[in-house]
Amino acid sequence: MKVAVIGAGGQLGSDLMKVLGDPVPLSHGDIEVVDPESCEILREISPDAIINTAAFHRTDECEDLPERAFSVNAMGALNLARMATSIGAINVFVSTDYVFSGESGHYFEEDPVRPVNVYGASKLAGEILTRAYSSRHYIVRVSSLFGSAGVSGKGGNFVEKMIANRECKGRLKVVDDMIMSPTYTLDAAEALRKMLDSGLRFGTYHLCNRGSCSWFEFAQAIFDILGETKEIASVDSSHYPTKARRPTDSSMSGHKLRESGIIMRGWREALESYLIEKGYVGR
Repeated sequence: MKVAVIGAGGQLGSDLMKVLGDPVPLSHGDIEVVDPESCEILREISPDAIINTAAFHRTDECEDLPERAFSVNAMGALNLARMATSIGAINVFVSTDYVFSGESGHYFEEDPVRPVNVYGASKLAGEILTRAYSSRHYIVRVSSLFGSAGVSGKGGNFVEKMIANRECKGRLKVVDDMIMSPTYTLDAAEALRKMLDSGLRFGTYHLCNRGSCSWFEFAQAIFDILGETKEIASVDSSHYPTKARRPTDSSMSGHKLRESGIIMRGWREALESYLIEKGYVGR
């Protein structure tokens, strides 16, 4: 299967490049998803599947720049859905746990969506347009990603931020009232590869490592696996006010994927593999 990966240099895109068999990488310099003419490059490539990892994902900036958020995350999804249908390709749209309100947690794919910020609303719009304009689609929701490529524009992922502060004097302060499902991008990429290879039924799937935790618990696990003692203080999220509201508990269930025979391991095991991959822990 010939697969085009849009956003190939990003955190998820770079791991998709590792696990897919000779995919076609497309960076921002190669394709601008908000421009239908730029998307014509896909007609030339003629892939069997298009994976769109491109996104405007800086959550607080989305509040100030809603037009840009909807342009990239929604209209970009529309352009690619139309192109995929035109060339007969499978269309994969990478969405987010932020389509949920966070009031209940442990969300199933079928649960009602109600984003609480512009970023989540723009990705939800992208989901709706993907469903409307490409019947052969996968919408895959991911959560709290960590991968070797880090996050463009965010100064690295949460794991790297914690490690960067390992030598700082005093306690680290990490919020304990926000719950999520940490997800290793290499695991998400491998699961997506299996979805394409197996011809899984089209629809919406949650690609997240099994289980959930608070950011405080995640930070504790990082230093525990590193075998280091670091004093971490749990604090309420009100200590770190942000422009965009975040879901309180956006943890997701991957039951639909499991029922299809694709099993994603627990987040702690995935975290240990990441720390080994990065050379922080011996094999």
